[in-house]
Amino acid sequence: MMAGDAASRMLGIELVDHGEGWARTQMTVRDDMVNGHGICHGGMIFSVADTAFACACNSWGPVTVAAECDIVFAAPARAGDVLTAEARLRSRFGRTGLYDIAVESDGRLIAEFRGRSSELKMPV
Repeated sequence: MMAGDAASRMLGIELVDHGEGWARTQMTVRDDMVNGHGICHGGMIFSVADTAFACACNSWGPVTVAAECDIVFAAPARAGDVLTAEARLRSRFGRTGLYDIAVESDGRLIAEFRGRSSELKMPV
């Protein structure tokens, strides 16, 4: 899945490690990822978390997509910060999964993301 993910590649998001029901991604905040306040744009933080979520929920095999997600920003990130997002399965029921993703930089919590996934009935 990551080999065909042009958006994550463009943002410099890498899959660092993964297993069944979990994944860890990483991205370095570039100068072109900061907003007018000089802090990392929230969409960039969402993206690194969303990629970890996608890798974790697709680790079971069936094609799985996001059905719902939300994010809480806890602290700002700045250019040069390395963001690490770790996604963990909380629960699977039917074709639905619930995942929590923490985004950190140097041990500091940047954001908490929660995603609900849905397995597709047939491949895309």
